[in-house]
Amino acid sequence: MGKKGLSKVDLIFEKVDPKEVLTKAFKMTSDGIIKEMLDSGLKGRGGAGFPTGLKWKYTAAEKEPVKYIVCNADEGEPGTFKDREILDKVSYKVYGGMAIAGKAIGARNGIVYLRGEYRFLLPQLMKELESFHKMISEIGYDFKINYCLGSGAYICGEESALFESVEGFRGEPRNKPPYPTTSGVFGKPTSINNVETLVTTMMIIKHGAAKFTELGTKDSRGSKVFSVSGDTPTPGIFELELGMTVQEFVNEFGDGDTKAVQVGGASGFCVPRKKFQNTIIGFEGVPTGGSMKLFNSSRSMYNVLHNYLDFFVEESCGQCTPCRVGCQQLLKGVEKVKKGEVKSTYLNELIKLADTMKIASKCGLGQSVGNAFRTIVENFREEIIY
Repeated sequence: MGKKGLSKVDLIFEKVDPKEVLTKAFKMTSDGIIKEMLDSGLKGRGGAGFPTGLKWKYTAAEKEPVKYIVCNADEGEPGTFKDREILDKVSYKVYGGMAIAGKAIGARNGIVYLRGEYRFLLPQLMKELESFHKMISEIGYDFKINYCLGSGAYICGEESALFESVEGFRGEPRNKPPYPTTSGVFGKPTSINNVETLVTTMMIIKHGAAKFTELGTKDSRGSKVFSVSGDTPTPGIFELELGMTVQEFVNEFGDGDTKAVQVGGASGFCVPRKKFQNTIIGFEGVPTGGSMKLFNSSRSMYNVLHNYLDFFVEESCGQCTPCRVGCQQLLKGVEKVKKGEVKSTYLNELIKLADTMKIASKCGLGQSVGNAFRTIVENFREEIIY
């Protein structure tokens, strides 16, 4: 994977002997595995970036005998399709990462929550899972994984809404605290990790934390799998070192006329051309779950913003007022500005609304709407008011 000009990495899709890696992991203590993750500096690859080692440490500390490791494979962020490729090509490494996490936190059961639209992958995934169960049984370790299918709800990518869905309820976020590490799926201590995060943990066990820290930066260790789409001559999936600038990314994947890059999907940040050079792709700059969408001068940023808001209005679960009403009002507001029904200064009021949603919304959906809204309005205001 990777592309000439940027640091080529082949960590996620590297072929390994899972039995060898897992045998090594199962000989380690829980504390030993957690220390390896902490030393590696690995942060969640779903976009939120919570340190994986800390999540496992907190879950391991719980005294409850029944615990779960959940793989979040509900890849619903617009422009993200890298988890699908990982599951298709190296699902055994996802299972391996879950088993390693299970050993670390003291869980004997794992659940893969698979996006409903990925149902077509299930026959092959179940075949791979059967082989995996047989392999770890031969090693002498007791760990079982089951699948749960989503039904196309974006909100179920949020961890607590995902738990509700697994339990057979409507997918709506829970109040926090308690946090998943204390009370997650079925009310038990749970560590929930992204597909790519779990694969990365397996590779850290194989190569060691020190080797992993050679990649990336101090704040963004390792590599990342990116889903590249939009106005690019080379769309696809590429594994690259974290810490590159948006300009370096555009030099490799742009079409020569890139005016903006949406980093992190609809819930992410829109980076304009004038900020390419000084914006780092990583946790010290703009974090991303993997979606990298490029827009050239032929694209209307008003249309881009309208599409995102339309998406959020549709996907809001409606449970909390800030998100339910806020998404609708942001959409109606930009439409009014575009039609000239209100003055352009009304955009300032809409930005205030988006900021309020970030504080008052119950979950990450409503809290992140303002990311794309603010960055598009602030950097492409002229395309919205005319």
